[in-house]
Amino acid sequence: MAISPGSDTDFSSQKSTFSESPRTKKFPLTEEEIFYTTCRAAYLTVFKSSLENIMSKDQLYLALHHAGRNPSQKTINKYWTPQTTKLNFDDFCIILRKEKPTSKAELLKSFKQLDVNADGSILHTDLYKFLTKRGEKMTQEEVNAIINLADVNADGKFDYIKFCKLYMTTNEQCLKTTLEKLEVDSKLSHQQFGSHIKGSPERDPSPVPKPSPRIIRKTDQETLSSKGDIRSSLLSTTRKFKTSVSFTITMDANSNRNSKLTEPNLIKDWQCIQSKGCFFLEEDGEIISHQYRMQIAQRSMVYLTIKPLNLSQVEGKPSPWLSVDTALYILKENESQANLQLMCFTELRNREVFGWTGELGPGIYWLIPSTTGCRLRKEVKPVTEEAQLVYRDETGELFLTKEFRSALSNIFEVIDLDGNGHLSLEEYNFFELRTSGEKCDEDAWAVCRENFDTKKNELTRQGFMDLNLMEANDREGDPRDLWVTLHSMGYNKALELTAACPFVIDIYAEKCKPRIKAVHMEPCSGQLEKAICKSVLNKGEAKLMDGYENIIVYTYNCNTWITSVIENKSDDKVIIHINNELSKNCMNNRGLNIFAVEVAPKSTMVCQHVMPLNEQQEWIYYCIYSLIS
Repeated sequence: MAISPGSDTDFSSQKSTFSESPRTKKFPLTEEEIFYTTCRAAYLTVFKSSLENIMSKDQLYLALHHAGRNPSQKTINKYWTPQTTKLNFDDFCIILRKEKPTSKAELLKSFKQLDVNADGSILHTDLYKFLTKRGEKMTQEEVNAIINLADVNADGKFDYIKFCKLYMTTNEQCLKTTLEKLEVDSKLSHQQFGSHIKGSPERDPSPVPKPSPRIIRKTDQETLSSKGDIRSSLLSTTRKFKTSVSFTITMDANSNRNSKLTEPNLIKDWQCIQSKGCFFLEEDGEIISHQYRMQIAQRSMVYLTIKPLNLSQVEGKPSPWLSVDTALYILKENESQANLQLMCFTELRNREVFGWTGELGPGIYWLIPSTTGCRLRKEVKPVTEEAQLVYRDETGELFLTKEFRSALSNIFEVIDLDGNGHLSLEEYNFFELRTSGEKCDEDAWAVCRENFDTKKNELTRQGFMDLNLMEANDREGDPRDLWVTLHSMGYNKALELTAACPFVIDIYAEKCKPRIKAVHMEPCSGQLEKAICKSVLNKGEAKLMDGYENIIVYTYNCNTWITSVIENKSDDKVIIHINNELSKNCMNNRGLNIFAVEVAPKSTMVCQHVMPLNEQQEWIYYCIYSLIS
């Protein structure tokens, strides 16, 4: 049964979700392309090929569900009649054109008809009567499932405003997950997807419904239709939310004082080494940083700390990085770099310093810096005026402005990892890789030493300034390449450091001289994600999803922040809906109160980090985790 889809449809929900795709940023898709991409993505989530047919009502429901629809049983029966044996991909496209997603405004309008007190909620007794006594009746079990949704029910009332938000979020997440899966799988993206010849439909996937013999007024028809949407939305959402689990943690103001970091006695007699580094916030929100190898020659008590690096500050310029949380995960290398064992992390705190004290045996250790991302995030306020980087004097000679020289001096301070006041080739190459993606080889470094101020084969601060001035002269004063460097290092157009957090690591050992070396700069994922998951599983509170013992949510409170991790022991991927709306004085690394995550089979993932907005006030973490079908 092959039918060519028509062209009259509303693509708004698909368009808003698909616009996040990296591809659309470069090559904007037409509405028709967006629609077919949605169809393909949803279809191939259920079937291996678009040439396969839909063979049952359940398959039709599942495919529509992945396309962001919430079909009622009545809707499914409309397209899957007693005479239907199969539907193909083109039939599915036709159905999607006809079954437009329910909008939030439509849902709210429908619910308001049942809101007798106009307070945004409906009494459970009234909801029960409406859903079981009138129209397309629901069973008592179905109504109980709605009333038991923890996110939207309290004190005998159903909060339909929260429900509408929940409904839209879960729909968008299902569609987003489906589209992302298609985008990632290039093989699926290049498959042959049915026939899409425009024109009139040869025949409909089901007979045209006969009008009811009962005469219905227009206003009654609208009311019945909208309340049908209510039932469909309520049923589909409760089917999605199989079970929930919640965590509540109340933290006093300045709660981090309970885990105060203290220096060991006689630390002034211990041997010490220091290294600097930086967290960089990428355009997509990912955070990358330096990573280190540390060598301990013999068993010794060790004291490690990490804190934001205090740079010289220009009067009137903010220093947002100083409030960023930092941590250091220590992993021991066993036989190979691939086999790393989590030893500890710096969970104790004294103001901006995070640290750990304990005994370490001889060996090689990896130090992986971490920040939750709650406070290192994209700035919201736009920069209205661009800072000047260079100027010419009356003779026409080019100079760096005072503000630009100050920023360059701070950049030099950050990339001078060992703090000796000079840049080695190794240190300079971290800077080059960050700003240009390329390394400076030995020959180029020799030329650099010949033309710019150096000491002991290392570039001085003045040499670094002159190097940037030469670049400006090479471009005849055009600052665009200079801005590329500044943006790469975390500066905005006002020369404020807003997308980076420089830090400093101090290591003290009682019985030997520790050694530390920055080895690469990588995203704060991979080994770090494993280390965070391991520490939360070891120390956190675990709660099983009721009826789904293979899905476990762990929450760990280290007083400064709270981290949640989801473990999926099952053989299937799961989608978990997270609702933080009832939390007070809290912020999380995702920047959203409501979101959903997909957890792969047999895997563990960091779900979120949560911190107080204001540490001087009490903060309450209240989060509901719901398993979506």
